[in-house]
Amino acid sequence: MAQAQDRKITAPPVSPETKPFWDAAAAGKLLFKKCAACGEPHFYPRAQCPFCFSDKTEWVEASGDGTIYTYSVMRRAPVPYAIAYVTLAEGPTMMTNIVDCDLDQVRVGQKVRLVFKPSDGGPPVPMFRPV
Repeated sequence: MAQAQDRKITAPPVSPETKPFWDAAAAGKLLFKKCAACGEPHFYPRAQCPFCFSDKTEWVEASGDGTIYTYSVMRRAPVPYAIAYVTLAEGPTMMTNIVDCDLDQVRVGQKVRLVFKPSDGGPPVPMFRPV
């Protein structure tokens, strides 16, 4: 049976708007955006705040700590994997994968920690493993 480390991760598209995010990922850092106008953090990084529509957003480095909000295990794939929404300690929630664990042990509310996994020809992708 195939192992999770055998799963190829498609290289993410990099645009001028997301380049700082992917450059930080290559340096082992996870960034998100925070609005300087209303103070709300948000993910996926974008120039305009989804809460107040201000263009006064800034990059902030995440601690790498999070909690699984919800998840689903994809068992029909050639290599089973877990996709999840993880709420970062700083507030925003991001879609990601849960890795380096027994997929039967993944639980809602579980604490997780950031790891980066190489993509196929692109920047590393932020994922999380249980702590």
